[in-house]
Amino acid sequence: MSDFYVYILTNKKKGTLYTGITNNLYRRIYEHKNDIIGGFTKQFNVKMLVYYEHINDPTVAIQREKQLKKWKRKWKIHLIEKANPDWNDLYEEILDNKNNS
Repeated sequence: MSDFYVYILTNKKKGTLYTGITNNLYRRIYEHKNDIIGGFTKQFNVKMLVYYEHINDPTVAIQREKQLKKWKRKWKIHLIEKANPDWNDLYEEILDNKNNS
């Protein structure tokens, strides 16, 4: 088993949403925050990690990412607000978890 993460980024509360998948959440969010990789997130300044799920199976993680990408925006906002009602940037949380591991 491996570690995979499906995540949602935004540029502000209820702003532009981006859904992605990675096997290293800390590294990937660092790349988004520092504009290391161009594209959608860089163009729209989407850097705040507001939601993520840890999944052990890569096939399940890919399926979940595809599922979330098909969801209506309203459903994604509800998912975020259920887990993170204040739309806090969760990057510090994953950084703390990484440093305490």
